[in-house]
Amino acid sequence: MMNRPKTLLLVALGCCALLPLVGQRMNPYFLYVAYDVAINIILAVSLNLINGYTGQFSLGHAGFMAAGAYTAGVASTQLGPRLLSMMGAEGALAHAGVFLLALLLGGLAAALTGLLVGIPSLRLKGDYLAIVTLGFGEIIRVILQNTPAVGGSRGFSVAMGYTNLFWSFGLAVVTIYFVLTVVHSTYGRGFIAVHDDEVAAEAMGINTTRYKVTAFVTGAFFAGIAGGLYAHSKQFLTPTGFDFIKSIEIVVMVILGGMGNTFGVVLAAILLTLLPEVLRPVAQYRMVLYSLMLIVLMLTCPQGLFARIGSLLKRRFGTGAALEDGRA
Repeated sequence: MMNRPKTLLLVALGCCALLPLVGQRMNPYFLYVAYDVAINIILAVSLNLINGYTGQFSLGHAGFMAAGAYTAGVASTQLGPRLLSMMGAEGALAHAGVFLLALLLGGLAAALTGLLVGIPSLRLKGDYLAIVTLGFGEIIRVILQNTPAVGGSRGFSVAMGYTNLFWSFGLAVVTIYFVLTVVHSTYGRGFIAVHDDEVAAEAMGINTTRYKVTAFVTGAFFAGIAGGLYAHSKQFLTPTGFDFIKSIEIVVMVILGGMGNTFGVVLAAILLTLLPEVLRPVAQYRMVLYSLMLIVLMLTCPQGLFARIGSLLKRRFGTGAALEDGRA
């Protein structure tokens, strides 16, 4: 018999399958904002696995997003037409297969990058880890900026705009489900042990480095998936879109939502994506107001604006109550 979380997952994916019907009637501006909301949810939830649940502090998430975005973009633009030609297929199902393959390649490229970054750096802690991950993120951006094969500083054009509401929100739902399932599993308790007391976890025989690397690689994989969605939404990539400011934006979503509170992080990602768009009528003061609002929120809600709301939602839907209640 199917348990409740899996039932909720299937229901949510079924709802996402109907979203493209709504997207056909949406204003293109609001449609692309919706894509950004879903992409930021994936980024924030995946970073929350690293920063919130495992207790590390990574500032390199934009670098993993860039690795996934460029890999997926190159795969669909250069390999996609060849695969379609070899299969002799041009239907929607064939294009969906190409897009899914591109996303998986982007996620794997980001995961491999996360592994290469994580193995040498995750023996560090706190501020040292943050500085190292920030440096690796900038290295990835500079490499892309100086690689002519992907357009260098001129940017790279992605041929097909495969991203739609089903893919974006469907993958956001899968990311949320995966992270919640992992952290509330028997194996996933190791992440929480590392977060709570790394020394005590090591004394109990837990390989803390392995858990940190696993969290890092998993978070990087989903960041790469988000990058692939971003590439096929914007259809043009530049290295400047993945600088450390982007990493800071994702970290702010995690902190504002409540570290280790998945539902709070989701709500924070939605708010911080929509807020700059709401402030567009006062364009000249938009970023000033945005920054002031962030400062006020951080000062008044140091545990996360949505920590309590996330806990209430979690009790209502019954997923992993004890753990995230403790984080709230």
